[in-house]
Amino acid sequence: MAFDLVINKGTFIWGCSTNFKPQLGSHSGFIGNFRYELLHNHKCSSLSVLAQRATIHVQDDNPLVHNDNKGFHKDINMLPKPLTSIGVSSSESDGSKVRVAYQGLPGAYSEDAALKAYPECETVPCDEFEAAFKAVELWLVDKAVLPIENSVGGSIHRNYDLLLRHRLHIVGEVQLHVNHCLLGLPGVTKEELKSVVSHPQALAQCEVVLNELGVDKIGAHDTAVAAKTVAMNCVRHTGAVASSRAAQIYGLNILAERIQDDDDNVTRFLVLAREPIIPGTDRPYKTSIVFSIEEGPGVLFKALSVFSMRNINLSKIESRPLKQRPLRVVDDSNEGSAKYFDYLFYIDFEASMAEPRAQNALGQLQLLAEKV
Repeated sequence: MAFDLVINKGTFIWGCSTNFKPQLGSHSGFIGNFRYELLHNHKCSSLSVLAQRATIHVQDDNPLVHNDNKGFHKDINMLPKPLTSIGVSSSESDGSKVRVAYQGLPGAYSEDAALKAYPECETVPCDEFEAAFKAVELWLVDKAVLPIENSVGGSIHRNYDLLLRHRLHIVGEVQLHVNHCLLGLPGVTKEELKSVVSHPQALAQCEVVLNELGVDKIGAHDTAVAAKTVAMNCVRHTGAVASSRAAQIYGLNILAERIQDDDDNVTRFLVLAREPIIPGTDRPYKTSIVFSIEEGPGVLFKALSVFSMRNINLSKIESRPLKQRPLRVVDDSNEGSAKYFDYLFYIDFEASMAEPRAQNALGQLQLLAEKV
């Protein structure tokens, strides 16, 4: 199985990128007159170039180290402890490897994505998404790999919001095929299981198989936490839904593979760094921006048309409520008031900011958007 690592060639505020078909002929770059402070000022009513990237092809990913006394990996207590957003502190490094932060424990799908992006990297677990952002900002790690979208579960809105809050650039993208495995203690069969632990989204994505087994579903913070819990508690009739790497790390048996309802279950991850990469026109690129608009008939249509009229394909559109001004009163008559949300719009488009057509599109968008 293969995945695509997209390297951002330039981004102004922060950027993001994903793979798309080269025949589209799109590229990405930067706009010199945009200022970083546009995203960092917390008015968030601005349009900003978030990221851009080119495509590089990388290759895809059994199990089992078992401790007869404990039922889990003999080195389980030696695994790195997750960084926290409140108490982010440095950890030892010999400086020879790229350090990549991810959310979760060792064995999480995010760690798989980090290792696919940087096979020789040193992975650094974080207890939550914001801790991973801070770890990059504070120079504790070189990169962070964080999920932004799943083909089944949709967008990870928390990370969209954090992108605006932190001074990081999108410099790449990884697409990871999810292989949900049913894990259990050595010697246990799947028919013996009475309950299964995992992240609620993973449980929902494996509903058919789990319902056939008739097990109780128990939520956990993430899939790796579920695997670790089963290994450490040594409850024979409890299993976990997690990755095959989690089985190796925590000494569990894989009772069944690919138990997800949808075989085409793909998570898209962003690679974040402190410094941007300047885009060019040498290959296909993707650019990510965010903007807000004044309300009015057809305003959003006009904003999006600046790309269509220049034959620039939009690969992703996401909206988030503008938190600084969440509601606007339309009608405050005695008969009642109608209110609606103001939004930020996140756009990924397949073109390089080194191309005049992309520069002209964003120049026209500045005239239509409330702020750029």
